[in-house]
Order: sequence, then structure tokens, then C-alpha cells
Amino acid sequence: MRDIRLTSPVAGELIPLSEVKDPVFGSGAMGRGAAVKDPQGKVVAPFDGEVTAFFETKHAIGLKSTDGVELLIHVGMDTVKLKGEHFTAQAAQGDKVKKGQVLLTFDPAAIREAGYDTTTPVVVTNAAEFADITVELGGGSVTSHGAAEATGPAAAKVQQRAAADHAYDDLPDEQRVAKLIAKYVGGMENVRNAEHCATRLRLIVNDKSKIDEKAIENIDGVKGQFFAAAQYQIILGTGFVDKVFAEFVKGTNFSGVSNKEEAYAQMTTVQKISRTLGDVFVPIIPVLVATGLFMGLRGAAQSLGLEFSENVLRMSRILTDTAFAFLPALVCWSTTKRFGGTPVIGIVLGLMLVSPELPNAYAIAGGTAQPIPMDILGIEVPVVGYQGSVLPALVLGIFAAKLQKKLKTIVPDVIDLIVTPFLTLFISMLLGLLIVGPIMHTLELAVFGAVSAFLSLPFGIGGFVVGGLQQAIVVFGVHHVFNALEVQLLASTGVDPFNAIITGAIIAQGGAAAAVAARTQNKKKRALYISSIVPAFLGITEPVIFGINLRLMKPFLYALVGGACAGGLASFLHLAGTGMGITVLPGTLLYLDHLVPYILVNVVGFAVAFALTYLFFRPEED
Repeated sequence: MRDIRLTSPVAGELIPLSEVKDPVFGSGAMGRGAAVKDPQGKVVAPFDGEVTAFFETKHAIGLKSTDGVELLIHVGMDTVKLKGEHFTAQAAQGDKVKKGQVLLTFDPAAIREAGYDTTTPVVVTNAAEFADITVELGGGSVTSHGAAEATGPAAAKVQQRAAADHAYDDLPDEQRVAKLIAKYVGGMENVRNAEHCATRLRLIVNDKSKIDEKAIENIDGVKGQFFAAAQYQIILGTGFVDKVFAEFVKGTNFSGVSNKEEAYAQMTTVQKISRTLGDVFVPIIPVLVATGLFMGLRGAAQSLGLEFSENVLRMSRILTDTAFAFLPALVCWSTTKRFGGTPVIGIVLGLMLVSPELPNAYAIAGGTAQPIPMDILGIEVPVVGYQGSVLPALVLGIFAAKLQKKLKTIVPDVIDLIVTPFLTLFISMLLGLLIVGPIMHTLELAVFGAVSAFLSLPFGIGGFVVGGLQQAIVVFGVHHVFNALEVQLLASTGVDPFNAIITGAIIAQGGAAAAVAARTQNKKKRALYISSIVPAFLGITEPVIFGINLRLMKPFLYALVGGACAGGLASFLHLAGTGMGITVLPGTLLYLDHLVPYILVNVVGFAVAFALTYLFFRPEED
């Protein structure tokens, strides 16, 4: 097999596929190549060839070179949901193209503003036909090495196919795969809805127990399968997924439109709450990450004996304190946007909660200010500012969004622009300051007190429990409930002990997977496992959980033990980060003034999980 070199079709920062935050691309299931972080908004042809696929949503392009290289360029993660918004096609499917020809332009800033990661995988989908694949960009390059023992496409899967499936052998590939998928998902009567993106068939099913996942993985043409976001996702590859989908939905009323609401309807109440909290807090986490890094750098510098002038300290406090002082504005903005209200109304309501006219919450806590007493129907209500609070802004944002949408159905269109915002702000402000704020703030203090007490249990018991369960909670899709608690901890205390516990749980998953790879003799499997392990060291565990540990079960359980030990140690040492959102290697920046304990927690998590898995797990070598 020959080596190939490709010029990246997108300008930006070239990174390995293993750093992509998507289990399909990150694990190499779609093929080998590289990815471009922070792309500059233009896709050009990297070689002379043909456009074999140009999706209606314009987010992905399939190309084939004159010498047989099949390439997929997938702009961003889950950008299929944008339905073509922010993308402009400059070519069409079937076009013959020359190297350097512009194929697509897009607006990276608008895509990120809409909440999507713009990292762009560039993968060779027929990678089994080549040895080393190198992608070059701006003097740098990323090389993925092919397995020496590579054989014909999907030969093992063909051999494993059940004898009863041979009846479909004479059908075209797309018909055969569609019929076999329908058979092994429990029949079409078990499928509630179906859609597809650039690479995957996405199904909502009525009964998961009817799915024969092993049989689906063994279908010649299927590259993998997994459950995510209440969808059963079957990896088929660019171009081929369109054909299979067309055959799969023949004779049905499935339109292929987004089934996000269908997926939401399939979630449990806890999953719905977690997903909602994730939708609210994930957009504001980058700001809190940046703030935490500033705090970590300042703390590290001061621990080294560096002294700063008052003006320099004042500037540093502006960097570290502003986000938390105006936290209700951020939370209320994100909540209002999530529930369909006008985001700017959410911003203003959040700012009202921290208005300079109100007594500052931090000053009240310090005893230098007093609440303003207001008499409401004979009941004295203390009116205060809500600096650093989460729950009052969260509930108020939900109420304001619902109120605004209700008013729009009542207020005549001719005065809607004036009356609706006025009534929304006026009613929400009174409710927030006089009713919602006091009640939610009291509840918030109670929850915060309970969480703090639990994490302060002697001998690190609280951290042991959280560290042991955190990655199991990730599997069930309800881990976003921690976001609100972490934000509240940071706002109230300036540090986040959850982050230190979680990093131990994450690195433990990587340790267990590393042991599996070390014990695996099959070179192709080991290479795939290693490519999934690398993201765990960057804080991304989905590839190792769904690709290795959970599928083999015992490594996952051993990793939970490793996470419990690391979490218990973190609590015992009272370790806490100055921010949230980043863990393991990137998380080091949050612990610059407590670096040795942080490294120790990570080493313990990795070592325990690795040792248990290596000693007690025996991988099956097929």
C-alpha cells in the first residue's frame, strides 16, 4: 500500500483526529486523517477530482481524487442541525474540481455563536487502501499510520454475517444494509422516527431491548453504532448514508427532519432537567474557564513570592471578579434564550438583579450593608442584590421567556414591539426582586450548604462517592446537573472542589482503556484503542467509555474504582480548582499553586484503574 500526502482544504490550526470531541471522528471510525481547529471560513479542493457528495445542509462535502482518494470534509460538530444556515455552497455534487478551487464558504463566528464547535475533520474514508496518510497545513503536518496487516474492506464482517442474511446478498448494497438494519432494530414497527446526518443514520426507537447491536455491527457496510442523546446512531459513512436512508424510509412517513423533540420526549425527567441545565450553563462555561485561569495564574505568581502594585491587582480583580459579579446576567440571558425568549431581555433582567441601587450581596455577607425592607401585603420582604447567585436568575429567565411568548399571543402586532418588552420587564422585575429572588436564594443557600457539608465529610468520603459515580452519571446523560453546582461553588467560594474530583474520574477511564490496549495482542485493535485513549488525557471520555470500557464492562467498573480513589484523595487533600470546564492535562492551569496534589490525584486515578484492569481483565482476541 502506498503513502499519501494531502494539503488541508481548510486553513486554521491542524490537530490530530484524536482531539476531536466526537466519538465517531475522534476514534477513527470514519477513517484516518486530521482536523482543523478554528477554521477560517473557506473550503478549497485539496486535489483535482470530483465532488461525490454535497449535502443539502452544506456542512459536509465528499470528494474523490483522480488517483482514488476518497475524502470527507465535515465542517463543525452536529452542524447538520443548522440546516444550511451560515453556509454558502460554491460547487455542487458531480462537479469536476481543480486543486485550490473554492467549494464552500461559511461563517465560523456565527456557527460558534449558535452553540456549535467549528472543528473540521478531514478524513480519508477509504483509508484501508493506504499506508501512512499525512495532512499538511502551513508548514505543519499530522500523519496517521496504517496497520500493516490491513485486509480487504469489511472482510471480517462478511465472514461473521448470519447464514440467514445471505438472502440479501444479491441486492444493491444500500438496499441490503437498509433491510438488515430494519431487521435487527426490531422491525420498522419499533422505529418511531428516522433522520441522518453526513455520516450516521439516527433513529428514535420504541423499545431498545429489541435491537441486536452485535448483529448490526456485523453488517457489511456498517462502521459502528451507539446510543447518544436518546438516538440510536448507526455509522455508515458519507454518501452511503444518504442511499441507505432513502431505502430505509421507503414506504414510511419519516421525513428526515430533525427529531430533537422526539429525542427529548424519550428522556427521563432527570435527563430532561440535566439537558436543560446543560443548554443553559454550557454557553457560559468558557467565560468561567477563562476567569479561573486568570485566578490560577495570579495565585501561582503570588505563591512564588511575586508582589504586585495596587493598580495591577485592581486590573487582575477586574479580570477575575466581573463574570461572577454579573453572573445573574449571564445565567438569565442563557436561560431566556434557551426557553425561546428574547436574549437581550434576559440580559437586562439579570442586570436588574445586581443593580447598584440594591445592597450588594457580598457587602451584606461581610456585614457592611443591610437589606432594604419592603412591606408587601403586611409581609416584610428583604430586597437585596443577587451577585453570584444562580437559581434566582435561572427561574426568572424561564418565567420571562414564558411570559413574553404568552404576551405575544395577546398583544396586537401593531404595539407588540413596545408593550411586550415593557410588560415582560416590569412584571418579571417585580416578581424577581420580591418573590422569586428571596425564595430561590433561600433554597440556593440550603442546597449549597448541603453540598458543601457532603464534600466536607471526613476522610474524603464525599469525594470518594462522587468520584466513583461521576462517569456512570455521564453514561446516563445527566451529568449536566453538576454545572449549576460548580458555578454556584465558584461564585460563593472562588474555588471548585468538584473539578478536582471529576478530573480523577476522567483520567481513571483513560487508565483502564490504556490497560486494555496494553493487554490486547491484535495490532489493529490496539491502534484503535490508543486513538480513543488520547482524548481522555484532554478531559474527553466519550471515545474510551463507549468505544472500549463500557462495551467490555469490567474495565469501566475498574475505572469507577480508580475514580473513587482519586476523588477521595482530592477531598481528603481539600483540593479545588480556580475554575471549571477543563480537566486532566489542560486542567493543570487551574492548579498552578497546588500542582503537586493535583498531579498526585491524577496519578492515583490512572494507576488504580490501570492496575485493576491489567491484572483482572482478559480481552478476547477474535
